[in-house]
Amino acid sequence: MSSLLSIKFCRADIFPSALFCLAALLVACSDSPWNDPYPKQDDKQAVLYMSFAERPKHLDPAVAYSENEYAFIAQIYEPPLQYHYLKRPYQLTPLAAARLPDIRYYDRQGHKLGADADPQDIAYSDYLLEIKPGIRFQPHPAFAQDKEGRYRYHHLDKNAVDALATLNDFAETGTRELTAEDYVYQIKRLAYPKTQSPIAEMMKNYIVGFDDFAKISADKSKAVLKTLPIAGVEALDRYHYRIRIKGKYPQFSYWLAMPFFAPMPWEADAFYDQPGFSDKNITLDWYPVGTGPYFLAENNPNRRMMLVKNPNFHFEAYPSEGESGDAEKGLLADAGKPLPFIDKVVVTLEKETIPNWSKFLQGYYDSSGIASDSFDQAIQFTGGGVTLTDSLKEKGIRLYTSVETSIFYMGFNMLDATVGGDSDQTRKLRQAIAIAIDYEEFIAIFRNERGVPAQGAIPPGIFGNEPGEAGINSYVYDWVDGKPRRKSIETARKLIAEAGYPNGVDPKTKEPMILYFDTTATSVDDKPLMSWYRKQFQKLGIQLVIRATDYNRFQQKMSAGNAQIYVWGWNADYPDPENFFALLYGFNGKVKHSGENSGNYQNPEFDRLFEQMRNMENGEQRLQIIRQMQAIIRRDAPWVFGFHPKTFSLYHSWASNLKPNLMANNRLKYVRIDPVQRAELRKRWNRPVFWPLAAAGVLVALLFAPAVQAYRRRAKRSLPAALANQTEVLR
Repeated sequence: MSSLLSIKFCRADIFPSALFCLAALLVACSDSPWNDPYPKQDDKQAVLYMSFAERPKHLDPAVAYSENEYAFIAQIYEPPLQYHYLKRPYQLTPLAAARLPDIRYYDRQGHKLGADADPQDIAYSDYLLEIKPGIRFQPHPAFAQDKEGRYRYHHLDKNAVDALATLNDFAETGTRELTAEDYVYQIKRLAYPKTQSPIAEMMKNYIVGFDDFAKISADKSKAVLKTLPIAGVEALDRYHYRIRIKGKYPQFSYWLAMPFFAPMPWEADAFYDQPGFSDKNITLDWYPVGTGPYFLAENNPNRRMMLVKNPNFHFEAYPSEGESGDAEKGLLADAGKPLPFIDKVVVTLEKETIPNWSKFLQGYYDSSGIASDSFDQAIQFTGGGVTLTDSLKEKGIRLYTSVETSIFYMGFNMLDATVGGDSDQTRKLRQAIAIAIDYEEFIAIFRNERGVPAQGAIPPGIFGNEPGEAGINSYVYDWVDGKPRRKSIETARKLIAEAGYPNGVDPKTKEPMILYFDTTATSVDDKPLMSWYRKQFQKLGIQLVIRATDYNRFQQKMSAGNAQIYVWGWNADYPDPENFFALLYGFNGKVKHSGENSGNYQNPEFDRLFEQMRNMENGEQRLQIIRQMQAIIRRDAPWVFGFHPKTFSLYHSWASNLKPNLMANNRLKYVRIDPVQRAELRKRWNRPVFWPLAAAGVLVALLFAPAVQAYRRRAKRSLPAALANQTEVLR
């Protein structure tokens, strides 16, 4: 009995110290930090760790069109062309194609024309593409066959389907060689109405037979796509196919670098279209089938998604040339080596920015953006420049910045009686508003200086954007001391007076002029931004009324032409000025033509120049036309040219071969990771701090000491009585 009590006392006395010792022993015996969220076996592997905030909605390349979707499918699918990773300006280069397309022009009689033929004489253009032989699809059950060559999983019964949970439940996989027919089949999928491809309406205007195919196939099952012909698209043999385009459309080559034109095996549709598969998310939107460097091994968008190196990936070499300075930066050290360098990409869902930032600083994510709440911790401005804070420099973290090929602008509905039209009065009103809205201040307050004020419709990096004094919007800016300076508010007030609204007063009502801002900004977090917009208009004496609605209602108002002033944005589909000027082309008006000209701007001279410019190759003649077009829209001011976003990206020192490329989405195959360096730095940065645990242990001991002593005293007093009772019992 006494020995039992002494053991209890011993446990109470030594518990805090034992806990501390045990913790120290566990750390000493472990090669990995306590808080490491990844399996230990991945420490020495070439694994890239990233995060995502919003799950991709579509992974079908015929439907996907958003940035978070392309982040995945561009690593899986291979269109015929891609953008060169290192060269600038952006250049197309072969991907699955053996070479760039052979483009041939023909007149209405079918006679071949020269490359310098007048675009007016060109009835159609043929794009002849050759595919590299030997490219194979990733392992997938859609290709699995039995000994007789029959597909194992194309005709499953209900019991077999009911037993499935994920794609990984299929016991066997197969593969086959990529052929030209796979590219033709994908274009048929774009035209097939039930696919609901976002580019179908646009491609009707370009690909011969596209519209007819859509009409013929509309009421048919997807099974007919394999055999139903499309007039303008044809597989010439196993490795060659032809796409026929109406007239001349040089920008079509850029489309051939987008996932829309990646190959799709007919077996994938036959496999995924089986009854019951969609109920289990066994669909092409969930499990892609490609030939690229990676395949999607895990798709759990509420937790993580994982890309694994495709064992069937064909040879592709890291670029052996780039632009000036790339070699000095180490970007050509891997020239000619086979891609990809990373074996696995683990992408984890992080809805909150603070945990994401903390894990990046701990080394558990290899890259990170910079959220507003961590901006001051990461960035400092010195002498007009941008640099990292000392704490990040000490970790070897590197900052990469680039101006996006995008524009955000405030648009005017040109059909509106007050702000629209082409009269001098409404034009001066728009010009006054363009001066009053201080986008330099906007960028400083709401973007943490991550943006560049726009001087026209074309972003930097796109042909036709001119730096310096030659490229400024002289209706809004003056060139002072070697840089643009926004015109004074007095200039804007003079313009609004000339527009018939002195001091912003409407002569009809004798009250401040009222304008309406239509937006989807409905949350409490949007209030500071809405207040800022009101203040900008108040400079001119204008009362701005915010009309906030949900996105669907906003789209309805835009389509019907019922919005007055709005904010919109556009990200380049391809690096050509046509992609941006098309947003102002009259025949792309949203109300009349359901196009992307959201403000319904129409200027006959601008439209004429656009039609002339769109089919030209880049050169001095095209640049002169672009200058004229910029001058017209700067004068007419259908937009308040807002800003071009600037991206700030952070990478750890163990990541290399990094160069911002705003057009290429398939960048992961070029990145290299040093897992040994990463493991060493993770361990150094995540060493547990024991003194708080030790201090807590001492505190617990002090708190429990009086109770332990009192317990001991009571036990000693009761021990003789217990022994006496025991003796009495024995008698």
